[in-house]
Amino acid sequence: MKVRYSYLKQQFSNAPDLWSKLKKFVQTGDFTLGKPLIEFENKFAKLIGTKFAVGVNSGTDAIKLSLKVLGIKAGDEVITTANTFVATVGAICELGAIPIFVDCDDSFCMDTNLVEKKITKKTKAIVPVHFTGYMTNMIKLNKISKKYKIPIVEDACQSILASINNRHAGTWSDFGAFSLHPLKNINVWSDGGIIVTSNKRYYEKLKLLRNHGLVDRDNVKICGYNSRLDTLQAVVGNWLIPNAKKIANQRIKNANYYDNKLSKIKGISIPPRLKHFKIVYHLYIVFAENRNDLYKYCLKKGIEAKIHYPIPMYRQPAMKFLKHKKGDFPVSDKHAKSIISFPCDQHISKKEQDYVVSTVKKFYSKINKC
Repeated sequence: MKVRYSYLKQQFSNAPDLWSKLKKFVQTGDFTLGKPLIEFENKFAKLIGTKFAVGVNSGTDAIKLSLKVLGIKAGDEVITTANTFVATVGAICELGAIPIFVDCDDSFCMDTNLVEKKITKKTKAIVPVHFTGYMTNMIKLNKISKKYKIPIVEDACQSILASINNRHAGTWSDFGAFSLHPLKNINVWSDGGIIVTSNKRYYEKLKLLRNHGLVDRDNVKICGYNSRLDTLQAVVGNWLIPNAKKIANQRIKNANYYDNKLSKIKGISIPPRLKHFKIVYHLYIVFAENRNDLYKYCLKKGIEAKIHYPIPMYRQPAMKFLKHKKGDFPVSDKHAKSIISFPCDQHISKKEQDYVVSTVKKFYSKINKC
């Protein structure tokens, strides 16, 4: 049996209503900042629980433009987590700011107990990453934010509909940055992103920044970017967003099934499932002994497992200018050696999940006999 990682062929294999919507849209010629985009922004803001949403070119730009609104500039320090996808750090560096890393905890998110030690006079923002569908402890981080008067931009790219005490990711600060990349829980057909906020002044500034700073065709108020979410992608988003809660709930159901089965296997450890935290499992990650051998074994058996990520961001060549050395962020290093991701999306079958479980079980039964 083969268990694929990408579910996109299944997701869009039978969508005649979407093809019909796209055909009608193409005939309108309403391709740039069109009505379907406004409709999608309104739906997304309502889904997350904010007053406004602004569609942009990518999750990276969602972070970057949010930081730009805050006035982040060259030489400023922005605190973020040591293990994340490059986009988080790339957005900071694009503005000439300096990423200041904080180690993560076993939820794979920023360890908020370590944040205050990293604050200096140059600290101008904090970018927590709600990684893999988990959420950073925003209750504690917001207290730090208020104490030091440092704004927060939530990188919620992997955590659409994740929540703490029923309050969604992206609503704990003035900016929530989301990705609509094809492999995100709510996805379009190419790169795409969206920013949520309830601050009208920030909302108006974001709309200018994403469209060259144009007030209208002939008047440029500020220097901005070409970072509009394509209206074509918004048509796809409008088709998918009614299923957002169903998608999240199915991923949670699948993850709970894995937890129950895999927790019984010696060699596998389940990460903490924190009370009052809703995890939406953009990725399903567990800790595994002999991880590299398990990973190779799974691939050999047709299971497209992944590692998120084998090299922490702080140790990547692009970050050499920060002069960190291996061991500076021990939890991130530990995770890089021990985590493994299994397919857990809304389209995976119980038969496929059982095959993953039985494969992992067989691997460790062989290991434990040795």
